[in-house]
Amino acid sequence: MIHELWVEPDGCQTFCLKGVRGNNARSLLESGAKLVWEVDAVSHYEAMTRYYEYMGWGRYSTSFPDVDSRSYRELGWE
Repeated sequence: MIHELWVEPDGCQTFCLKGVRGNNARSLLESGAKLVWEVDAVSHYEAMTRYYEYMGWGRYSTSFPDVDSRSYRELGWE
């Protein structure tokens, strides 16, 4: 699934799913927010790993690897 990175004028970021599943997150964006990056990932874990790489934050880790590594298809989201 495609994920979007939005940056608001004050520098705050929102990383969310593209399309209907990201509508609630995008509805909270301030006026003037810009879409700066998109990435396709098969799971939350992959999306966050790629986001961390993009931002230069080092390696992403999670306290819930079994849950976060499940594909969106396994979750019935595709």
